[in-house]
Amino acid sequence: LEQAYGPEVVNRYNLYNAAKINVTPAKGYSTGDVMKKIEELTSEKLPASLSYEWTSMSLEEKNSGGDTIIVFIIIILLVYFILASQYESFLLPLAVMLSLPVGIFGVFAAINLAGLDNNIYVQIGIIMLIGLLAKNAILIVEFVAQKRRSGLNAFDAVLEASALRIRPIIMTSLAFTVGLVPLMFAEGSSAQGNHSVSIGTAGGMVGGIVLGIFVIPVMAYIFQMLHDKYNLERYGDKEIEEKN
Repeated sequence: LEQAYGPEVVNRYNLYNAAKINVTPAKGYSTGDVMKKIEELTSEKLPASLSYEWTSMSLEEKNSGGDTIIVFIIIILLVYFILASQYESFLLPLAVMLSLPVGIFGVFAAINLAGLDNNIYVQIGIIMLIGLLAKNAILIVEFVAQKRRSGLNAFDAVLEASALRIRPIIMTSLAFTVGLVPLMFAEGSSAQGNHSVSIGTAGGMVGGIVLGIFVIPVMAYIFQMLHDKYNLERYGDKEIEEKN
């Protein structure tokens, strides 16, 4: 017999000897950045006899990375068809949907200014913003539709809707943004995620307020006119008067 020393536990992964390595991103880097860098380094320097696999949350993040675009598309389609059924029109919901890009622009502007990356937390914030920004647009578009049904012309309806709805839009949006401020200054192990979701969402909401108050009325007027023109061609003057 010969005395020898070895580990108390031998870790295996798929029947192969394995070593579990945990990596914590440095400040200013996301988990996606670290995973991408690890993949680059292992492909360059890891010998052919060794390999690696992602596990746990890293595996989930890797697998779900390609599903993000699909999730966004499904959400946008759901919002569109719900609005289409509400307005009984395929044109009026476009006034709401086309107002969303201004908020998305605000998200990426905010995270770039803060030195953050487009990680999973930012993407969750974008999904949340789709509903919040759509709500702001609905306040104006719905009011315009109501005024059109009461007989007011499209231009005056948009002006009145913009004047009456601007205050509740700004109040609710600013209240939501102020509620995110504590997360912007969070510290600890989850600080990176808190900063990403709060700064990204707040930037999108502010962008939705500043740019949306100009974009939404224009979109509402354009698509209300297209909606009226379509109904005029389809039903005629008498039918339009009855519907309005």
